[in-house]
Amino acid sequence: MKKLFDSPFAYTALLWLALPYVFFHLLWRGRKQPEYLKHIPERFGFYAINSDKPIIWLHTVSVGETRAAASLIQRLSECYPDHQLLLTHTTPTGRATSEQLYGDKVMRVYLPYDYPFAVRRFLKHFQPRIGILLETEIWFNLIHLCHAKQIPLLLLNARLSKKSSARYALFPNLARQGLSELNSISAQTEADAKRLRFLGGINISQMGNLKFDIEPPPAMLELGKQLRISFGAERKVFLVASTREGEEALILAALKEVEIPDLLVIIVPRHPQRFSAVAVLIEQNGFKHQLRSSNQVIHADTQVVLGDSMGEMFAYYAACDVAFIGGSLLPFGGQNLIEACAVGTPVLIGLHTYNFAQACQLATACGAAKRVADAAEITLAVQELFSAPEQIQTMSAAGLSFVKSNQGATERALAEVSKAMDPH
Repeated sequence: MKKLFDSPFAYTALLWLALPYVFFHLLWRGRKQPEYLKHIPERFGFYAINSDKPIIWLHTVSVGETRAAASLIQRLSECYPDHQLLLTHTTPTGRATSEQLYGDKVMRVYLPYDYPFAVRRFLKHFQPRIGILLETEIWFNLIHLCHAKQIPLLLLNARLSKKSSARYALFPNLARQGLSELNSISAQTEADAKRLRFLGGINISQMGNLKFDIEPPPAMLELGKQLRISFGAERKVFLVASTREGEEALILAALKEVEIPDLLVIIVPRHPQRFSAVAVLIEQNGFKHQLRSSNQVIHADTQVVLGDSMGEMFAYYAACDVAFIGGSLLPFGGQNLIEACAVGTPVLIGLHTYNFAQACQLATACGAAKRVADAAEITLAVQELFSAPEQIQTMSAAGLSFVKSNQGATERALAEVSKAMDPH
C-alpha cells in the first residue's frame, strides 16, 4: 500500500482529493484571521502584479523564515540591483511581516498550492530567473516543474529534523526525485545534511544558519528603550516569548509562586489569533494586566503585560532582563532563541527544541541559555537570576559572543545563488 502512494502521480491525485478540504481550511482559518480570505486567487496561480525586471524569487513561508531572510534579501538587493525580489508566503502573518520589514523594496504574493496547473501559472506569470526555498519547503510538483523549465531552484538554510526525515522516508522514491531535482541544497548543520543525503539529496553543502546573521533593527532597539521606560526602569522584567497553546496556562500557574518584588511579566503568544484567549487566561489566574496595544504607560501595580502586537519581538527582547523562549515547554519544537541572544538577553529554554537543536545546544554549552524541565523550573531559574545580577551579565555577554561566532551563512548562501545565476 505504501508503494502505491510513493509516486508523483499518486501524490498529485491525493492533492486533488484534498481540494475540498483546502477551501474548508481557508474558511475555517478565516473565522479568526480574516486575512486568510484575502488574495485567495493567488493560492491557485492567479496574480495581479508583475515586474518588467528579471525576478529573483524567495519562498519564506511564515514569520520566522521571513525574518531570517533579512540579511540575504539585503545582500541580494545589493548584488543584483537590476533584478526584482519576489517573496512568496503561505501565511498572512508571514506576508504582514514582509510588508513591515521590506515595504515596497520587494513584491509579495502567496505561493500557489502544489497543484500542477497552479504552479505552471505562477512560473509562467513571473518567469523567475532563480528560485530559493528556505528551511524545509519541499513541494514535489513545484520542484519538478522548475526542473522541467530549467529554472534553478535552491534549498537554502535547510533543516530537517529526525521526525520530518522519518516521514519523508516513508515515501523514498518521491523524496529522492524531489530532492535530486533541486540544483543545490545548503544545510544548516551536518546532521541536517546527512538526513537530506540519506533521502536522496545531491549537491549538498553546509552553510550554517541565516538567523545568526540577522541585525537587530535600530528602530526596534529604540522602541525597546521606550518600552523599558514604560515598563519601569527599576522593575525586573521577565519576557515569556512566542508561547504556544497550553504553555501560558502552565507558566501563569507557576508564576503565582514567584516572590520577586515588582516583577513584571510580558507574555507574547506566537500566533495573533490567540491573543484574546491568552488575555482570558491571565484574568482567570488573577493577575492585574494591561495590553501592549493600548499604548499606555504600565501602571506600578500591573503584573502582566500581554504583548498583543506584531513585529515587535526584537523590541521586547531589548526591553526585558530575562526571556523564556516558548514552543519548548511543550513538544512544539521550540522557537528561535538567536534574536534574544543577539541583543544580549539571557535565555531560558524548555526540553523540546528540535526545531533549533544545534543552536540551543551551542547556546547552553557557552552559557548564553539555560534549560528548564517544566514551568516550576522556569520560576526557580527566574528567581535565581534576579537574585544574582552578575549571572545575568555573564549570560548576556555569552549570548552576544555566541551569535557573533556563528555568523557567515549569508555570504555562503549568496555564493550558491551566484553559482546558479551564472554557472560559467
